[in-house]
Amino acid sequence: MIQSGVVRGCLCALVAWLSVARAPAAEFFTSELVTRWGREVTPENAWREYPRPQLVRDQWTNLNGRWEYAITPRAEQAAPGSWDGTILVPFCLESKLGGVRRPLQPTEALWYRTAFETSAPQDRRTLLHFEAVDYRCQVFVNGTRVGGHVGGNTGFSLDVTAALKPGRNELVVRVEDDTEAMQLRGKQVLAPESIYYSRVSGIWQTVWLETVPVNYIAELVIATDAAAGTIAVRPIVSGAGVGQMVRMTASKDGKKVGTATGTARAPTVIVVAEPQLWSPSHPHLYDLVIELLDADGTVLDTVGSYAGIRTVGKLRDADGNMRFTLNGRPIFHFGPLDQGWWPDGLLTPPSDAAMRSDIEYLKAAGFNMIRKHVKVEPRRYYSYCDRIGLLVWQDQVSGGTTPAWTKLGPNPADAEWSGADHRQYLTEFEEMVSRLENHPSIVVWTPFNEAWGQHRTVEVARWIAARDPSRSVNIASGGNFWPVGDIVDAHPYPHPTFDFDRGRYADFIQVVGEFGGHGLPVPGHLWNEETKNWGYGGLPKNDAEFRERYVESIRKLADLKARGIAAGVYTQTTDVEGEINGLLTYDREVAKLKAEDLAEIHQQLGLE
Repeated sequence: MIQSGVVRGCLCALVAWLSVARAPAAEFFTSELVTRWGREVTPENAWREYPRPQLVRDQWTNLNGRWEYAITPRAEQAAPGSWDGTILVPFCLESKLGGVRRPLQPTEALWYRTAFETSAPQDRRTLLHFEAVDYRCQVFVNGTRVGGHVGGNTGFSLDVTAALKPGRNELVVRVEDDTEAMQLRGKQVLAPESIYYSRVSGIWQTVWLETVPVNYIAELVIATDAAAGTIAVRPIVSGAGVGQMVRMTASKDGKKVGTATGTARAPTVIVVAEPQLWSPSHPHLYDLVIELLDADGTVLDTVGSYAGIRTVGKLRDADGNMRFTLNGRPIFHFGPLDQGWWPDGLLTPPSDAAMRSDIEYLKAAGFNMIRKHVKVEPRRYYSYCDRIGLLVWQDQVSGGTTPAWTKLGPNPADAEWSGADHRQYLTEFEEMVSRLENHPSIVVWTPFNEAWGQHRTVEVARWIAARDPSRSVNIASGGNFWPVGDIVDAHPYPHPTFDFDRGRYADFIQVVGEFGGHGLPVPGHLWNEETKNWGYGGLPKNDAEFRERYVESIRKLADLKARGIAAGVYTQTTDVEGEINGLLTYDREVAKLKAEDLAEIHQQLGLE
């Protein structure tokens, strides 16, 4: 328990620096709802954790903290001569924790400025990492443009060595964000209502520096095979080290289980004797050390990682229904729709501990899966799912032009997208897959949700199936359904139902990808007490009726499971703005159903 004096001290520090920033612009709703973790945030403790848990080095510098910001007309390309105030990175411009609480208009540009110290050694390279910037940005170091990025949901890295000087260095970032143009944006809108929420602009995940050798391991591609007991790692090497040697060591609980050597041109494989397989009930992980060697055997670079040995698949059961498998055994997937929004940080969790608390609640509640809905979380999120044992269905972030929503009806139509917009969609999809593919918890990719931005469906399905054949593909959760991928997915509300069609769906895993959404307002824990707070099927009269509705939904899902349904997704983990159908309130202070109560209700589903 945190002592009240500590809380008051943190609050005073936060209020003091928030007052430096200018007042928020008019006609933009800002809630005073805050989480207990948000109350503890200061410029000194904002997201200090190492951001890349599957490729770890010791030499890195966290750049989060108080930066200067300014807003200019978009036509202005030169850095501003004066600055409007300060913003707390990595929280976005619109968030309470960022300290500005002002929307960025499509006609404006957002600028950031900070400084950092470096010795700029000649025999090392310095990489500048942005975990996420929404949406289009350019980066300058000491007045030199060092690169940029398009896409608000995944990170990017820049080698800034040539622009550095010994001592103090200036970093400037320029951001543009159209929100409702063709860009991928998820649930963000200019005028939030119903199932759509506040916009997010600018830096919203950690910014950091890393010092690496001239020849270094830039990325890892990890693949495992449960039947063979293998861990295969292919390092992607930057510099002149493509033909150099790689040495990999795997250990479990501090005990070495295998060592292998190879080249950077191909995967290096370790065969683990009597492997302990990864699953929700037994989330076993193996620690990895990967070394890059020169021709004489001298170690050039060393990184740490981990892997879970598991294989995702499908099979037809005795009744002819397709089922998910994990490590060759059927497994029923059940979890919540999880949107990852926060009242004080918006898309950014107020802290690592806050983010982890959601995952721990869901695990204790007896879920074995999470559907991560049209958002890409910080990489540490997926690492916690790996370690605690939760399957993840990962949505691609939605956006762009949408066709008519025909759900599971025959003869659907796609939206018309230009070649350039489609290529950008695939670029961002590839970045997400490349960023997350090593996590054993992720078992399903979902390119589209409810026809949002759905286009070139068959082409996209073929692309992701070829790009990552190790996972299942849910081409369009809730439709529009095309006979591609592995899954057919219905969205009934409030209770789960499914229109079984033995002909059209015979070769597909049948799932209820959203249901429930039972709402319950908790006064004092609402984003906006004055707005229309709502849930699906109308609001219950009291807590008891809320629980009865939930129990009825799970009973119906258990019946559907017996008839051939292979997964269910309950809407949702938390309230989000005016959508009050969470199991937790938006500030995570009230569990409308306790974890232990949920775990008991879920026993009828026979989850692993």
